[in-house]
Amino acid sequence: MDLELLRATLDQAGEPSYRFDQAWAWQARGAAGWEEMSDLPAPLRAKLSESIPFSTLKVENEAVSSDGTIKVLFTTIDGRPVEAVLMSYRDGRRSLCLSSQSGCPLSCSFCATGAMKFGRNLTSAEIIDQALYFRRLGDVNHCVFMGMGEPMMNLDNVLAACDLLPDLGITSRRTAISTVGWAPGIDALAQQSRPIRLALSLHAPNDALRSEIMAVNERYPIAEILAACDRHYEARRRMTFIEYVMLAGVNDRYEQAVELAALLDPRRYKINLIPYNPTGSPYEGSSRAAIDAFQSTLEANGIGATVRLTRGQDIAAACGQLAANALAD
Repeated sequence: MDLELLRATLDQAGEPSYRFDQAWAWQARGAAGWEEMSDLPAPLRAKLSESIPFSTLKVENEAVSSDGTIKVLFTTIDGRPVEAVLMSYRDGRRSLCLSSQSGCPLSCSFCATGAMKFGRNLTSAEIIDQALYFRRLGDVNHCVFMGMGEPMMNLDNVLAACDLLPDLGITSRRTAISTVGWAPGIDALAQQSRPIRLALSLHAPNDALRSEIMAVNERYPIAEILAACDRHYEARRRMTFIEYVMLAGVNDRYEQAVELAALLDPRRYKINLIPYNPTGSPYEGSSRAAIDAFQSTLEANGIGATVRLTRGQDIAAACGQLAANALAD
């Protein structure tokens, strides 16, 4: 919902300021429409229904994975495609994967979103409306900005959405922003008071290899982005999670694990190994044996590492697979 439009509409109608809080509270609790807001006068509900769209996004398609993951394809008012995902886990986590841009301008070679035509940054309303859609399906309690786009290139709108997430049940401590290494954004995040987690998509232990698979490395090489992450740690005292997608024969060898461990201070970084999800790129995923060996080598060299549980691969909802194929051109 466009909350600025809502506030302006209520002000113009001469409504008391608490009406805004009432309307937003209904949205944040998962209300499906204006008619459910029973503590708003009926004439006001009718006026709001006529003058304010309940969402800035239109649902084009919803897919449900065999593991319960839900992926939704939205379009914005100007026809831009956006995908978002809800992942449910046995431990009670109901985690949102939200997009910050329609498409992505950074074109990482293993990522389906990078192959899309880049559209634009999403507004804060378009970002929070992704979350509100899933809130209407049930409780939510975690959020990662790992969907379409580079969040650090749209940080103001991402943070504005983050300020609203606690009302939906997602605290800042359970919110993470993932970046491919947009150093100015990392520094800007470090200056915020919100205890939001930082995740860095690294995917290679040296500049030569990283530049081959991630063009952004030519602009912000590894030393520069790790320096930014270290500044973030000094300011926030919160570890950075290193995301490392496992590509067979590319970045999964023993010596590369040793090199990666040598890069990182174990007090400041933890590694999350990501099984590669097919995206139509020329890469193949590392075998489970190779992933386990890589993890063991990292841990033997003093750095903590986990392996991400893949969710939603059968509906192209897993890490790196969001591409809005139905609408991309």
